Amino acid sequence: MAGIQEPPSSPFTAGEEEIVFAVTGPIVRSDIPALCARAVAALADIEPGRSVVCDVAMLGTPDSVTLDALARLQLTARRMGHEVHLRNASRALRGLVVRAGLCDVILLSPDSGIEP
Repeated sequence: MAGIQEPPSSPFTAGEEEIVFAVTGPIVRSDIPALCARAVAALADIEPGRSVVCDVAMLGTPDSVTLDALARLQLTARRMGHEVHLRNASRALRGLVVRAGLCDVILLSPDSGIEP
């Protein structure tokens, strides 16, 4: 089951510079509502406009459900005044985001090498 948890490299933090959380996989369609609910809970007390980083290193093999989940996660965060950037996206995930034309929806961290 997919989830939001502490990323392998650093704990969930709400420091001065950025908020970091991890999404693990594989993700199945029925996981998406709970994933978004956990994001709402994690971001509820964070003031809008803060940098939010989602570590996807432990996501697994990406597919269309993964894209749907990440797009909905972004939509959920945007409704709360945040913008999520993916960190540690695999080459496969980056390629899938580009091929689906979702670079302006599923945002990759600036060091990903991919521009919208």
